Amino acid sequence: MATEALLIIDMSNDFVHDEGGLTSGKKGQEIVPSIISLATTFIEEGKEVVICMDEHEEEDDHFNIWPVHNVRGTWGQKLYGELQQWYESHKELPNVTFVPKPEYDAFYGTNLEEILKSRRVETVHLAGVCTDICDFLTAYGAYARGFRTVAHSSCMATFTEHHNVFLEQMKNIFKTEIR
Repeated sequence: MATEALLIIDMSNDFVHDEGGLTSGKKGQEIVPSIISLATTFIEEGKEVVICMDEHEEEDDHFNIWPVHNVRGTWGQKLYGELQQWYESHKELPNVTFVPKPEYDAFYGTNLEEILKSRRVETVHLAGVCTDICDFLTAYGAYARGFRTVAHSSCMATFTEHHNVFLEQMKNIFKTEIR
């Protein structure tokens, strides 16, 4: 059986909390219980869970495009609500990893590929925000590196109306299985 990893993408206060700098709001908040349930199942089955978190410096050029968000070490970059509690109680496990990322695609400029390959991961499961930006581009990053991809639609959200369009694009372009 192939080894699998769950990537929890950008579920930070800035992307999910009502007062976040670039929030998906209620849509992002509503998926938290499903993500925690999925992550707990992965842990119980001995699979990998990777927290992929957007991370920027205070004067990042990224803020020429987007409002300030996920500045390293701030409240905005911490996991949202019960996800932070879940992470705190599981972060010492060998199959739970935190990967800061500088761009939309969690593979770009990170050691995510090396981590997954060293753990013989063949299938990457996607959860988090935003479906049409970081989730979509991480699906591409995984696909381009030879990983099979699975998108958990009930564990993904965005601040636009393009959630289903981008799930369909993942399916058609990257051969992503949609669950």
